[in-house]
Amino acid sequence: MGTRKKAFTNGEFFHIYNRGVDKRTIFSDGHDQHRFFTSMIEFNTIDPIGSLYENSFHQLGGETAKSEERLVNIIAFCLNPNHFHFILEQLTDRGISEFMRRLSGGYTWYFNNKYERSGSLFQGVFKDVHIDSNEYLLHLSAYVNLNDRAHQLGGLTAKLVSSKSSWEEYTNGGNEGICEKEIVLGQFKNTGEYKKFALDSLDAIIRRKAEPKELDIYLE
Repeated sequence: MGTRKKAFTNGEFFHIYNRGVDKRTIFSDGHDQHRFFTSMIEFNTIDPIGSLYENSFHQLGGETAKSEERLVNIIAFCLNPNHFHFILEQLTDRGISEFMRRLSGGYTWYFNNKYERSGSLFQGVFKDVHIDSNEYLLHLSAYVNLNDRAHQLGGLTAKLVSSKSSWEEYTNGGNEGICEKEIVLGQFKNTGEYKKFALDSLDAIIRRKAEPKELDIYLE
């Protein structure tokens, strides 16, 4: 993965996304998707960390648990068969860059080893857009949470591996999950009001995605 010239600001929100090189599939089955999701949790720590395999042995050996201090807050996410979207808040200096370095590198190693391939899995350096207003944050949360519907994924793709997103976390009314949902949900009376807001936004999101000026943000 290449290097990026600009730095991310602590306490700011960013839309982070990338897809498979040549638009290839990056999640071929449910196990692949679960591995990536688990990596999102395990690699989000300020402590140095090796592979998930190494980390599992550290835990079994009774070694000191890793720090609870995180690199980023995950606000929302969607894992589609050939690309992913995150909304992240950076918590520590270079937190987003380090989180994505670990996540992309670790998952590429796993995927290449499993499918006996070599080379890059993702399309260059991950893309990012600064979320510079609360309105943008709210509408983008709807886009990310409903990303499989925004891309109208279905057919054979859906049969091979379904999309996984934070939509259920946002709408099940509970506290479980990996996302800091209250940053968004705290602005609505209840989860039902947010659900209506997000679903009402979906048609506009699909139309906006088709506009040429938005192609850098909304991946095909």
